[in-house]
Amino acid sequence: MNAIARPRYAPVLRRLHWLMALLILAAYLLIEQRGLFPRGSDGRAAMVQGHFWVGITVFLLVWWRLVGRVRNPAPAVTPPLDRFSALASKLIHLALYAFFIVMPLLGLATAWSDGKAVMIPFTGLALPALLPENEDLAHTLEDLHGTIGEAFYWVIGLHVLAAIWHHAFRRDDTLKRML
Repeated sequence: MNAIARPRYAPVLRRLHWLMALLILAAYLLIEQRGLFPRGSDGRAAMVQGHFWVGITVFLLVWWRLVGRVRNPAPAVTPPLDRFSALASKLIHLALYAFFIVMPLLGLATAWSDGKAVMIPFTGLALPALLPENEDLAHTLEDLHGTIGEAFYWVIGLHVLAAIWHHAFRRDDTLKRML
């Protein structure tokens, strides 16, 4: 056993982090690929439905991850971060968690206000609509969902670049804690 073992995130948190990273990547790929199919086609519908249900899966997993974070606080970074870096890290993580919660809710609200049934895969059952049909609201929510999704390319990119910067240039254990 390594006498100088560095603390890492709990195994469940590491697995959830990477699973959610793959799911977010899948959600983005699915929605970007819908343009390969004509409007109204089965292929386009499959891309949108895949995007939707990947998002719902992220929404469900984030609650498990938040409970895990409460039970297993983040290990300290070695060497410790300066105050600015620690604050930046907290703000980026807060933004990411907000994204994991808000984006699926916006997706659901968009579907419901557009009058679309939200079918549960492989069951033939639909989630009950919690919003009345309202075309104007649906367009507003869809635009907001898209705008936040585009903004989060940058936030996710910043998160990845920060991990690389910590590993390659600062040479701390930020990245190693999540591996």
